[in-house]
Formats: sequence, C-alpha cells, structure tokens
Amino acid sequence: MTRPLEGILVINKPRGMTSHAVVARVRRILGIKKVGHAGTLDPLATGVLVVLVGRSTKLFEKFVAFDKAYRATFLLGKKTDSADIEGRLLVERPYDRVDRPGVEEVFARFTGVIQQVPPMVSAVKKGGRKLYELARRGVEVPREPREVRIDQLTLRRFEPPEVEFYVECSKGTYVRQIADDVGEALGCGACISQIERTKVGPFTLDKAIDLQDCHERHLRYWTG
Repeated sequence: MTRPLEGILVINKPRGMTSHAVVARVRRILGIKKVGHAGTLDPLATGVLVVLVGRSTKLFEKFVAFDKAYRATFLLGKKTDSADIEGRLLVERPYDRVDRPGVEEVFARFTGVIQQVPPMVSAVKKGGRKLYELARRGVEVPREPREVRIDQLTLRRFEPPEVEFYVECSKGTYVRQIADDVGEALGCGACISQIERTKVGPFTLDKAIDLQDCHERHLRYWTG
C-alpha cells in the first residue's frame, strides 16, 4: 500500500506570485489537494515559504508561530497606501537631510517590543472583512496596534534613496510597516521596494528549493 504524501516543502517563492498561487502549483505538481502554507508572503516578496502537505497541514499553528528574518530595501521620500512600491503614491517628500547615523538612530527606536499598526493592505480582519479587501474598495478603517517584537534591525546599505536592512522579528510583524514607520520618523516617508524572507524558524533560504524544482522527494518530515 502506497504511503500518502505528507511533509514539509521549503519553497523559495518567486516575485510576482501570491502565496495562494504557490500552494495551487504544489497541489498540481504533487497531485494532492491537502496543501497549505504557514505564513503569507506578499506578491512583491521572495524567499522562504513553508508549504505543508497532507497530514502536516495540522502543524499550521506551530509553524506560523515561528520567528522570521528578512532582507529588504526601502525607498526614501515615497509614501504609498500599501507601504510598498506597488501601491498608490500618497506623498513625495525630499530626503536630502537623511543620513546614515539618522537611520541607525531611528532603527534603534524600533528595536525591541513595539506597538505596530497593521497596514490596510494586510490579511488582518476588521468586522469580519480582511483589510486588503476593504483597501481595494478605497475604504480605510481604524486599526488597533499590535505588540510585535523586533530582535534585530540592522542597516546594511545606505545609498539614498535606497536603504537596505536586515530584520529578525516575531510572527505577525509587517516589514512593510516597519519601512513606513521609519520613513515617518525620518520625516520623509518610505516604502518597500524589495523584500526577501531568509528564515522561518529553523528553515533557511539556502535550503529552499525553487518552485519549478518541486518534487515529492523534497518533502521533509517534521520531528521538532
């Protein structure tokens, strides 16, 4: 008797695809309906997407609770309605007075346990509706701040208008919102132009497979 497919796939999600589309592709490749992911990545984002297959979908709550790490870049001087470059431009401001020490000082303020307001373009629900569904209709609603934890927020490259950084954070942290909040603190606004998730718990980008290479031989069995 053939053993049913189950396990974990660590996918390097390509830019431009939704996490749901990745799951749909895995379903087709493996020929199994019971597939889900543990932690959404925006279409703009690339990197580690943990996909659960078969009975491993029951591990969703455990996997979604893992801490995460990202490499990302934001653009100074641009504030958008989605906090990333694909959103509608709300305001453009000069950034000529922003320098590296100033960015590092603001980063220090956003390190530790902080209160973060989820962006409108997110899957957080308000009144039974996902915020991004309301945002698509041009509706903006008040959002309650949530406690998140930023363990590390490090400046990697400062070449205005581009600022590249690395962040290690708790579940539920929106990297786009970090960029938006830092931009406001700097007085010029900022929005994400590139984001790559490098780690989800013990799963790292260097061990992830490309979606086109997905095969049942890549299934891992969780013993943690």
